[in-house]
Amino acid sequence: MAKRAPKVSRPDFELGGIKVAPGSRGTAEIKVAPTFSNDDLSIEVQIVNGAKAGPTLFVCAAIHGDEINGVEIIRRVLRLVDPKKMSGTLLAIPIVNVYGFNNLSRYLPDGRDLNRSFPGSSSGSLTGRLADTFLKEVVQRCSHGIDLHTGGRHRSNFPQIRADLSDPEIQGMSEAFGAPIVIDSAVRDGSCRECATDLGVPVVLYESCEALRFDEVYIRAGVKGVINVMRHIGILRRSRAKAPKDPIISKSTQWLRAPVSGLHRVLVPLGAQVDKGQVLGVVSDPLGDAETEVIAPLSGIVIGRSNLPTVYEGDALFHIAKVSARTEFEYEDFHEGLLPSDYSHDATKPMDAPIAG
Repeated sequence: MAKRAPKVSRPDFELGGIKVAPGSRGTAEIKVAPTFSNDDLSIEVQIVNGAKAGPTLFVCAAIHGDEINGVEIIRRVLRLVDPKKMSGTLLAIPIVNVYGFNNLSRYLPDGRDLNRSFPGSSSGSLTGRLADTFLKEVVQRCSHGIDLHTGGRHRSNFPQIRADLSDPEIQGMSEAFGAPIVIDSAVRDGSCRECATDLGVPVVLYESCEALRFDEVYIRAGVKGVINVMRHIGILRRSRAKAPKDPIISKSTQWLRAPVSGLHRVLVPLGAQVDKGQVLGVVSDPLGDAETEVIAPLSGIVIGRSNLPTVYEGDALFHIAKVSARTEFEYEDFHEGLLPSDYSHDATKPMDAPIAG
């Protein structure tokens, strides 16, 4: 009678001084520099360690401290995943830039942008030290990553993935995520995505919503996307559900700026397909004596938009992703597909009631 192969047990996942056994979860606190009032701060990492061996995925948000839509996405993902049914490990970091988050600021107290400061240095500035810590403690421990971002203040982004599609693994993650648009973009110098790529860790960046705001539809799109990627790389079992539609791919984008100063009236929504020469908005003086049309310089899809009616000449108003031809995508269908009336417990229908728009 043939002998059974001995069962190989998975080791505990160790991070921040704690051990998380297979099939369980725990929270590690990675210490960062205290504030000048001597208050201790930590980056909290929820470790969801699967029962079986598999990839290690980090999902992070608030690298820019005021970009909080991703914080809610991660909270919902953590409520959906069961470590006993997982292969591999999920490291969820809802708030990377704890300094900026606590101060409702994009930046750190030294005025630097964390996502332009990687790989950082253990002996550098506050921002450089935080970048160094996150890279060594989290990114280097992972095989894949998802970085969640939003637009800036008073500026909204339509759900999109930004990724270097020359890497087949990144292309696969980008398509699996299920965002309607993928921007094929090179990595930015000093970004987390650049340093992860240099370490051989494929990372996709999800952009949606506006700084300091929640958007229910874009949160749902993000939750669904993270779960899709977890299925794609093998942390979760593949679903029998219909695969997401192929995203629209854009290889270039362009900002359209205000032709004059005044009050801007927006005429097209985020996600709208626009044609070259189309009027996207009107800038007028407060009395309405003079009006200047804002004309699209190219055909494409509106992936970003300023929400401030008051504009100076040269202010960025619309971000347009260039596409080769008009597509079948309709933003109304995208919105309706993510707002079901039933809030049962799955990736597209979180248990929580939706956040009102």
